[in-house]
Amino acid sequence: QVQLVESGGGLVQPGGSLRLSCAASGFTLDAYNIGWFRQAPGKEREGLSCISNSGGSTNYGDSVKGRFSISRDVAKNTVYLQMSSLKPEDTAIYYCAAGGGWSRGACSLDPSTFGAWGQGTQVTVSS
Repeated sequence: QVQLVESGGGLVQPGGSLRLSCAASGFTLDAYNIGWFRQAPGKEREGLSCISNSGGSTNYGDSVKGRFSISRDVAKNTVYLQMSSLKPEDTAIYYCAAGGGWSRGACSLDPSTFGAWGQGTQVTVSS
């Protein structure tokens, strides 16, 4: 069955970097778009970035544009989210998801278009 497992979260100081991994099983990356999302306590789930099933299209939310970068390794069936210049407001549980639709020619960041989700990994940005 479709399964997604996130890893790489942890505690990092403001201005630091982390790389999250999303290992997929039960399907290959050319089947679905993969998205990264986060949810902080009391807030709605926020779309951060996505990469299309072909790998040829990426999309970023305004809050992370220029700081986060999505990539994938087809051989490892894994998608990565490289996060830099981290801020305390980036503190949240980070999720990856498979599925997705399209919006204005790019993969959509709308969580409702993703059907399979990982369990999440905690990212805490604090000094």
